[in-house]
Amino acid sequence: MALQIVILAAGMGSRLGRSLPKPLTELGDGRSIMQQQHDNIRAAFGDDARITTVVGYRAETIVDAFPDVDYVYNARYDETNTSQSLLRALKASGRGGVLWMNGDVVFDPRVLGRAVALIERDQSFVTVNTAKVSDEEVKYTVSDEGFIRELSKTVRGGIGEAVGINYISARDKKALIAQLGRVDDQDYFERGLELAIAENGLLLEPMDISDLYAVEVDFAEDLERANLYV
Repeated sequence: MALQIVILAAGMGSRLGRSLPKPLTELGDGRSIMQQQHDNIRAAFGDDARITTVVGYRAETIVDAFPDVDYVYNARYDETNTSQSLLRALKASGRGGVLWMNGDVVFDPRVLGRAVALIERDQSFVTVNTAKVSDEEVKYTVSDEGFIRELSKTVRGGIGEAVGINYISARDKKALIAQLGRVDDQDYFERGLELAIAENGLLLEPMDISDLYAVEVDFAEDLERANLYV
């Protein structure tokens, strides 16, 4: 079965101050943020990988730019957060695990190459960076066994940041769907993962990419930093 990949791109991205959806923001090399994601996906997984994009704000602009992928529409994009976009995508997915990413992440192509071994053994994971721990970012802690224990912006004593590229295994997907259905509309998808860890015994491995780059573009200074890499 071809790998299923979801890009979450429904939000308005108002903090960046652009009229187009944030994933269509042009990078210094002339590609959009989403184009470099597509390029990285194809480089790691080939043309058979099935990409589904969750759209909302100005959806037609993304569909026109990338007409050859599948789409899920979040009609409540202005009222909901990433938990509800991911829930819609997972419900629409076929059998098997799902790799997903936020539509505003500029990242080293080698990140997905590093993920291949985990995906091949169907191990759920969260991509993390232990080089810095910022208060405003999603942080995490681990259990004695090395699996993710806490995962949110309010974590205290976090040992790193979540990057926004994740995988849920075939065996764990049902539990995550159920938990995403419980969380608040304004919750990030990480809340669903936390609940699945606490209530369903989800074993979520941290995949460390601290030696590679990954920049989530929220503000103009993030875009400047991302352009130092591409």
